Amino acid sequence: MPDAIWIDRGDDLPPLARTLDSHASIGLDTEFLRERTFFPKLCLLQLAAGAGVWCVDTLNAARQDLEAFYLNVKRVISPVFDTQIAAGCIGLRPQIGYADLVRTLLDVTLAKGQTRTDWSKRPLTPAQLEYAADDVKYLNEVAERLTAKLRSLGREHWVIEDCRALEDTRLYEPDPGVAWQRLRNLHQLPPASRARARILAVWREKMARARDLPRGWIIADTAIFKLAETNPGTRADLDAALSLPRPMNAALADSLLQSLHSDADLDASSQELPRDSRPTPEQKAAIDRLARIVDAHASKLDVSAEILATRGELKALAMGGREVQALTGWRRAEIGEQLLAALD
Repeated sequence: MPDAIWIDRGDDLPPLARTLDSHASIGLDTEFLRERTFFPKLCLLQLAAGAGVWCVDTLNAARQDLEAFYLNVKRVISPVFDTQIAAGCIGLRPQIGYADLVRTLLDVTLAKGQTRTDWSKRPLTPAQLEYAADDVKYLNEVAERLTAKLRSLGREHWVIEDCRALEDTRLYEPDPGVAWQRLRNLHQLPPASRARARILAVWREKMARARDLPRGWIIADTAIFKLAETNPGTRADLDAALSLPRPMNAALADSLLQSLHSDADLDASSQELPRDSRPTPEQKAAIDRLARIVDAHASKLDVSAEILATRGELKALAMGGREVQALTGWRRAEIGEQLLAALD
């Protein structure tokens, strides 16, 4: 396979688009950074089609195009064939890495020397470019091997359905209003503190997005719980509760306190408080019973149990929930009906 073609000028994008348009499938990978930002910073786009491989410098050639495309069109790539999803459905390890997948299916060992590289620096070294090209060079062949195996097992529709779910834009632009769902053990707080923690989680999400900073750089989960319990009324109270080496940024502190003591926010967060998520002994027994059913069927299919139903889904079912993936699509026929029957 030829060396990757480096694209760093906007003028080269239209010819590349025309070339890619003539192929039935395109291998795609990205390199991005997110350690210091809320939103992932796309640094490199790797593409493979036919015998060609291209590395697009998205920090230069395509930056404005990609930004305009997303903000104005709000579309995701479709259709997608996720090789990791497909691998799990044929019995390989869930979330298997690309290098392991290539080695397993193609008996090719990829270099790992650039796994922690800074992809925003320019120019990229030959070793970095080779690593980036390898990430897509074998994708189409891997996809062909996976598709053939899926068809022989009669499971291609599993992957088509799961990949179609990736087209839901809510996965990539979730509602900040439900950011409190990320807080673990929220149910352990008293109702009033729980409502305040929800306010703070939503506030943090909005601030992180507005400032493009990681959530933890705005305020940590532990601090959210501390403030929810102490309910500071002034900036001095806030600084005392957080015990920070230096006071919180004044504008950030004022915004936090204003949101925390907003009657409208408090009223909204007091509604539909999360219920206690601790199962009773009877529910724990039901979870174990459902897990045995899933494990047995997963063993029969030679796939990981979590492909059929996660432990969290089994917990939700045992506690009366029915809005779980195991009861939808191909999973309902494969395992969902058995789980419902076991709960009757």
